[in-house]
Amino acid sequence: MASERMAEGPDGDRPEPRAPESRIPEPRVPDPRTADPRPLDAIDRDILQILHTDGRASIRSVAERVHVSRANAYARINRLIDDGVIRGFGARINHERAGQGASAYITLKIVQNTWRTVREHLRALPGASHIALVSGDFDVLLLVHTPDNRALRELVLTRLQSIPEVLSTRTLLVFEEDDMEPEN
Repeated sequence: MASERMAEGPDGDRPEPRAPESRIPEPRVPDPRTADPRPLDAIDRDILQILHTDGRASIRSVAERVHVSRANAYARINRLIDDGVIRGFGARINHERAGQGASAYITLKIVQNTWRTVREHLRALPGASHIALVSGDFDVLLLVHTPDNRALRELVLTRLQSIPEVLSTRTLLVFEEDDMEPEN
């Protein structure tokens, strides 16, 4: 883990190693060749709920709250990560306060069988925060956050519409949003 690496001091000495913190391990990309994930029991579901509410919870606090040992909690969390049930940990961001005051859902119609190519283009877009392949009147739903309407216009007219596999777009401005994630 990166937190366990030691940097050399100015005189070339290595500092004394510190005991690793009891932190939740970093998620790893699951191997697609592995079998289906194991079934979840009540303790696994409780762990998922705790981490969904507070992704910064320590192993110790998770173990105490689900009434298992720290080793058991650590092993269960690792298994949930290895099985791909837990995909990662992150911060919930207030986009407006972070300088991303314009938000929009953009629907795209794309050339049939080009989803993987389009998805890679969309992942590279600045401000893209959610991409979904959907059914219905359009093929892709994209959520973007930009500094202002001018940047949003540039993103749609220049970046999105220049992707050869994109047939058409429709932009839906977000006037107000409410994060449905649990509050800490």
